[in-house]
Amino acid sequence: MKPILSSTRVVTGEVLGRARERGDRPALVDLHGGLVFGYRKLVTEVTGAASGLVCRGMRRDHVVGVHVRTTGAQTLAVHTVLAAGGLVVPLDPDLPAHELAGVLTRLDVRTLITTPDLARYALPAVESSRVRQVIAFGRMAAAVDFAELRTTAPTRLPGPDAAAPGALLLADGRVVTHAALLDRMAELGGRIRLGTDDVVLSTWRPDGGHDLIALVGAAVLSGSLLVAASVDVPGTMHDFGVTVITRPGGHLERR
Repeated sequence: MKPILSSTRVVTGEVLGRARERGDRPALVDLHGGLVFGYRKLVTEVTGAASGLVCRGMRRDHVVGVHVRTTGAQTLAVHTVLAAGGLVVPLDPDLPAHELAGVLTRLDVRTLITTPDLARYALPAVESSRVRQVIAFGRMAAAVDFAELRTTAPTRLPGPDAAAPGALLLADGRVVTHAALLDRMAELGGRIRLGTDDVVLSTWRPDGGHDLIALVGAAVLSGSLLVAASVDVPGTMHDFGVTVITRPGGHLERR
């Protein structure tokens, strides 16, 4: 039995629903994180992990912090939480432990998704907050390995609550609704007219905002390939046939 996603006009329903239609075509290459996803694999990973979250007690509007450095990890974590009906807090991975603890406490984060390389910030922050569950991409003390989430039996995924349409909760307390995030995806993709023949090179990084999340969604919705890199390297642009690049300030530029 496959996990059942909720209907459209929520971020995961729109993005993963479109991804399902594209089969094994490449969707995301994360050069920094060493991850490669085709569209079908992205759907399978997200829905499987979301089932694991639900089986571990995840409920609608449960607040989950995403504390990672790479595009691939952020994409998996964000869409997994949204598919399970949660509210995502994107966190700046460069925050020192005491500031991270303050954000976790102020926003009442109860689950934190992080990576072993950030343990020196994440674990002290967790100890000073109300976080009760830590999930990590890889082995980390006092954490559940993200890969283990997919070992549970598939279950029906609740999706978001129509009465509480938030998708993201930013560190300053602002809520980004599913509709607003989808609008930002449409704005990014429409401005540059992203299409199935495009390859987008992104040097944006997880920073506590939502432009990178929207960019990945825009690429998936348009059928583009997104290549995430630490820097804008000419060899990378040549190797992948890049047609669109990211610029500071949330802008895209066609080559």
